[in-house]
Amino acid sequence: MNAPDSADLIAHAGVPARRTRQARAVWGSRVVTIGGDAPVRVQSMTNTDTVDVIGTAIQVKELAVAGSELVRITVNTPEAAEAVPHIREQLDRMGIDVPLVGDFHYNGHRLLTDFPAMAQALSKYRINPGNVGKGDKRDRQFAMMVEAAAKYGKCVRIGVNWGSLDQELLAAMMDENAQRAQPWDGKQVMYRALIQSALSSAEVAREIGLDPNQIIISCKVSGVQDLIAVYRALSARCDYALHLGLTEAGMGTKGTVASAAALAVLLQEGIGDTIRVSLTPQPGEARTQEVVVASEILQSLGLRAFNPSVTACPGCGRTTSTTFQELAKQIDDFLRAQMPVWKAKYPGVENMKVAVMGCIVNGPGESKHADIGISLPGTGEAPAAPVFIDGQKAMTLRGEGIAQEFHKIVEDYIERRFGAAAATH
Repeated sequence: MNAPDSADLIAHAGVPARRTRQARAVWGSRVVTIGGDAPVRVQSMTNTDTVDVIGTAIQVKELAVAGSELVRITVNTPEAAEAVPHIREQLDRMGIDVPLVGDFHYNGHRLLTDFPAMAQALSKYRINPGNVGKGDKRDRQFAMMVEAAAKYGKCVRIGVNWGSLDQELLAAMMDENAQRAQPWDGKQVMYRALIQSALSSAEVAREIGLDPNQIIISCKVSGVQDLIAVYRALSARCDYALHLGLTEAGMGTKGTVASAAALAVLLQEGIGDTIRVSLTPQPGEARTQEVVVASEILQSLGLRAFNPSVTACPGCGRTTSTTFQELAKQIDDFLRAQMPVWKAKYPGVENMKVAVMGCIVNGPGESKHADIGISLPGTGEAPAAPVFIDGQKAMTLRGEGIAQEFHKIVEDYIERRFGAAAATH
């Protein structure tokens, strides 16, 4: 019997195209396009007191250098609102042109009205429909925020969160559900209330005068399956650009894994235009870790390339030496540290693949698949480390200085390959 053609067995690998509107966050000459054919953008948020101008500007810079393309800051008091233009000025002096997003709750209508310099310094406003007021005040205060966005040409994220959902809307939908012949369960009502709050708020914003291309929507929850269900339904009902993220994802591996699990499913389906990984920093951990995780999610899916990738084996009984672990970490840390400079100096270097392997089993094969790779000797193997460049064995390293020699080979390869590319442009 003839074996079936591989095309009959393997579906084409790829991600469906997104079909959303385009919004633009603008600051100076920097324009970050969100949605449509634009790449999925990485967003983050500071945890400094916004009143601390220098501290906040420094953290914004750290997040931007790490790869965040929009950075959100809390604007919750008159003092914070007064600080925003100064933060923007400080960033401009440092050469950091990342757009700033203002996060407003409860009093955003007053702050955007009373502090026009702040309203203009921000590139985007985040409005939570559940926290703009109650009763008659809600519509008036929401309108004031939207009018500010329209006046200054800013885009708006209408960000609904199940931890602060409009309780009047939820109660009304619960009452309506109770009248159904076959009521939905409570979670289904919650899902529908989240989506209804976002879409009805977007419709009101358009009636007030906000261009639909200035609107971004989010419906954030903290459960993986909940997020997937809500965003599948939301994307089927609108063509607004969508912001993805688990709210309060958690700490460490829990927050990282949960965010990756939820976002990967949706992104693979073509859902999502900006993402944030809302990690609770562990003691002593840099705020930039959430940017690293978000970038890795996009890069792992093949949607973006931010840094050269380093493939390394997990180790086993064949690899009792820690040399490959240490070398893999050294190379990975080195490549990440250099990327802020290399982005301009070596265009395309972010697509480079490096392999650091620990024994002969998969080492040579993985090294051949990489742009540049090394297969270190495992337990009982000859003390030799073949190096492969562009799929071909280029040399064999021996002795005590293998790690240092390979480090230099990687640097020379980058200069030769990507430096030459830069010279032709």
